Amino acid sequence: MYEEINISVEQASDAKVLIISVAARLAGMHPQTLRQYDRLGLVQAGRAGGGGRRYSERDVALLREVQRLSQEDGVNLAGIKRIIGLEQLVSDLQEQVAELTQELRVAYARIAEMEAMSPYAPSRDLVRQERPSTALVVWRPRRPHT
Repeated sequence: MYEEINISVEQASDAKVLIISVAARLAGMHPQTLRQYDRLGLVQAGRAGGGGRRYSERDVALLREVQRLSQEDGVNLAGIKRIIGLEQLVSDLQEQVAELTQELRVAYARIAEMEAMSPYAPSRDLVRQERPSTALVVWRPRRPHT
């Protein structure tokens, strides 16, 4: 009987240290299934010096998710690959939004610092806008008087 080990994807390590037989056992799969998933690009194994596959704790958690989606939700492997790709994209975008939000905070702090240091700072020219405007502005050049 196998001991049940729970690994959450968020807390799992990315270190590729598990050989295929251990990763397969932890994921509750046959090693050949892991090889197939690697060939399909569902879970990318690392490679050891001799060419053997190496898996991380995060890979094992992902293998369990692949198995759950396939067995419990009836999603085919192509659909699972798409889901994994979209989840990675969402994660990357969330990270980018967090970085940009931090950069914006730093920029606003720098503006406030500049305004506090100089009586000539363009404080009236800088308008913080919480949401984009949908206003339409039409500009027409003046016609010369003849």
